[in-house]
Amino acid sequence: MEEHWIKEIKKGDLHYFEKIIEKYKNPLYATILRMTKNPEDAQDLLQEVFIKLYRQIDKYNGNGSFAGWLHRVTVNHCLDTFRKHEYKIKKEEIQDYASEESQQPDVIYLQKENQRQLEKLISSLPEDERFIILLRYSNELSYEEIAESLNIPVTTVRNKLHRAKKKMRQNLKQKGEYFYDLSIK
Repeated sequence: MEEHWIKEIKKGDLHYFEKIIEKYKNPLYATILRMTKNPEDAQDLLQEVFIKLYRQIDKYNGNGSFAGWLHRVTVNHCLDTFRKHEYKIKKEEIQDYASEESQQPDVIYLQKENQRQLEKLISSLPEDERFIILLRYSNELSYEEIAESLNIPVTTVRNKLHRAKKKMRQNLKQKGEYFYDLSIK
């Protein structure tokens, strides 16, 4: 059925493109939402994916399932967007270091310093490890969700995450830097 739809879309029949949108909008939205954790961003990215799909439908060659190909296009588009916008980990998503009553200038400074160091460490990682770190800790995806999104085995996700954290620790040790303990008042 989808093969027929794709042939008709390639001929310019938008009626069949609407059928593809109806069939895939919910599962793709769920995938994007898991990656972004933001409904508005997920909706925007979903629209971008469908525009990209329409423009690049000729790239689907019929090898493998259309659903799998479309999922891969979706995940790649999200990752490209993260790259382009230098997706930053929000401070409050990493750790809530201080309680409301301890928002003293020195605590705020230490929070910002920790954030700066963490962003620097993450940006120094190879791209594949950096995205796994972001998907795991910023987007709070499970190992299984990351594996599904990147189309890699769960063991690969675990190994790359372990290597990334190890590199970050080694980088801190080499530079003699450390994270400040904000629990001390």
